[in-house]
Amino acid sequence: MNSVLAGWNVADPKSAVNAMMNCCGAHRWAQAMVDHRPVMTNTELRAMADRFWNNMTEADWMEAFAHHPRIGERKASAASGQSSVWSAQEQSSTQSAAEVVLAALAEGNARYEETFGFTYIVCATGKSTEEMLAILQLRLTNTRQSELREAAEQQRQIMHLRLAKWLEQ
Repeated sequence: MNSVLAGWNVADPKSAVNAMMNCCGAHRWAQAMVDHRPVMTNTELRAMADRFWNNMTEADWMEAFAHHPRIGERKASAASGQSSVWSAQEQSSTQSAAEVVLAALAEGNARYEETFGFTYIVCATGKSTEEMLAILQLRLTNTRQSELREAAEQQRQIMHLRLAKWLEQ
């Protein structure tokens, strides 16, 4: 068994929830993960994470989305320290992006939030700023319901990346 997972299995509930909140900012999801300990394998952890995520409500998804900075920004107000570090790593391509692209991204972020009522969420790892901008522009054509589902799927992908990072600590 992974040593991080082994330690989490016996950690006090508050610490265990905090570890999960770093991976996904939905408290109900994090609590469900903790309530179903012990978890014996990384594979079991990922499957459990998906099962609980797929049973979350729109309110839970919104809570998780609020823990992400806008693409191109540094920190979300609701994010923990570890979550902010991971966000910066995930969005590292924005650090070298041209000002014109960052300006278009900021404008797109505002339009997205006005259209859908939540922060644009994309699994940024491995994507250039230009790619993230193109995805944003494409997703602006979605209905709110289909975009909510797409954002939840992007959050699920981010959650998996962060669970993997957490397990490597």
